[in-house]
Amino acid sequence: MFEGPGVFVLVILAVVVFYLLRAIRMVPQGYNYTVERFGRYVRTLGPGLGLIVPFIDRIGAKMNMMERVIQVPSQEVITKDNAMVTVDGVAFYQVMDAPKATYEVVDLENAIINMVMTNIRTVMGSMELDSLLSQRDDINHKLLGVVDQATNPWGVKMTRIEIKDINPPRDLVDSMGRQMKAEREKRASILEAEGLRQAAILKAEGEKQAVVLQAEGRREAAFRDAEARERSAEAEAKATELVSTAIANGNVQAINYFVANNYVKALEAIAQSPNQKILMMPLDATSILGSIGGIAEIAREAFGGGSTETPKRKGASPVPGVTQKS
Repeated sequence: MFEGPGVFVLVILAVVVFYLLRAIRMVPQGYNYTVERFGRYVRTLGPGLGLIVPFIDRIGAKMNMMERVIQVPSQEVITKDNAMVTVDGVAFYQVMDAPKATYEVVDLENAIINMVMTNIRTVMGSMELDSLLSQRDDINHKLLGVVDQATNPWGVKMTRIEIKDINPPRDLVDSMGRQMKAEREKRASILEAEGLRQAAILKAEGEKQAVVLQAEGRREAAFRDAEARERSAEAEAKATELVSTAIANGNVQAINYFVANNYVKALEAIAQSPNQKILMMPLDATSILGSIGGIAEIAREAFGGGSTETPKRKGASPVPGVTQKS
């Protein structure tokens, strides 16, 4: 059944199929394959279908070209001020050159981890503890620059290096807590003192302003009192002048006006005095009314210039102690 040329053709087809299967290589996305010929690197296969020479070429390394992350183990670091801290971190890297990553270093991931740990001790050991705790971004930046330069010959690009935890000893943490508390209490005392000082200044300014306003008020009141006294004196002088003119013209009623006015003022002063007093009053109450009426008549004659005479009450003179002359 399979004799003669048919067998030969089947054998040839089987060899061709086997050869093609050995020659065709499918590279997945995100990977690069290195091709070795008799143990020597010749080229790199990218994602997709690739051809190699069967039995002569072979796939050397299947390198992952995607960004990867590695955990940096925790380690103890002595700072510049001799403080012992425990540090761990995480690193991100990406293979950029598959042949270098394959043939320039053995165990790439372990090499990167050791490189990062060594540079963490170098960078953080040159800084003081306070700087480590407050300048983490600067530490990450320095580490990234140093490690990226060191791993460049391996065909690796360091994308990020992050310090996760910095753990000082417990006693050092307690000391830092007490220091922070003291610093905050100091700031609070300073702020409180500043507030009291400002309050005292504002209070003094307010009292000063109040004193100034009170002085201004007293000055204004004194000015008004002086003005009132001045006007009263002017009125008194005017009245004296008018009475003097009336006396000079022969009007005796002006004298009676002065006497009656002083009589009324004396009675008013006696009545307002808090001391014990005795008032000498006329026996007849109507005499008081007559006296007041007489005073009014005298004022009209002295200042009004009128000659109208008011009928006198019987038995009462206009002003006690003053006798009118006809």
